[in-house]
Amino acid sequence: MGRYMWGKTAGALVLAVTVAAASGCSSSDSEDGGKPAATAAAAAKTPSVEETTATFQAAVTKFDTDGGCLDQAPGTCWEQMVALMEPARDLRKAANAHKETGPEFWSEAYALIDTMETGIAVGEDKGAPPDGNKLLTNRDDVLGSAHDLADWLTAHPVA
Repeated sequence: MGRYMWGKTAGALVLAVTVAAASGCSSSDSEDGGKPAATAAAAAKTPSVEETTATFQAAVTKFDTDGGCLDQAPGTCWEQMVALMEPARDLRKAANAHKETGPEFWSEAYALIDTMETGIAVGEDKGAPPDGNKLLTNRDDVLGSAHDLADWLTAHPVA
C-alpha cells in the first residue's frame, strides 16, 4: 500500500511541474522586446540625475534658509533630517541608472549618502552634542553629510 501512495504522490508532482512548464509560468518576458515589465516601468519612472540633483540642492537650500536646526534638544530636527534623506535616496537611484558616468564617478557621493543612511537608521533625532563635547550625533551624519554632498554635487556637475 505504501508503494501505491508514493507512486500517486510522485505522479501528481510530475503532472504539476509539467503543467506549470507548459503554461509558461516561468517566462518573465513582456511583449516590448523581451524586457521584464517591472524593469521597463522602473526605468521609465527613474528621474534624471539633473532633476534629482536640483531637487536635493533645493532641499539643502530650504533647510538653510528655514534656519536649519537651531534647537539643540533631541527630537526637534527629525522632520528636517528626513526631508533631506528622501531626495538623497532619489539621487542615488538616478546615479545608479545614469549610463554616462560609472560608479567610480559617484563613489564619494555614494559614501556621503551611506553616511546619511547610517544617521537616519537610528530612527530619531539624537539632538546636538553639548558645547565642547567632541562626540558626534546622528545630526552630524545626516545634516553634515547632506551639506558635503551638496558641495560635491556643485563641484562635480553632470549635464
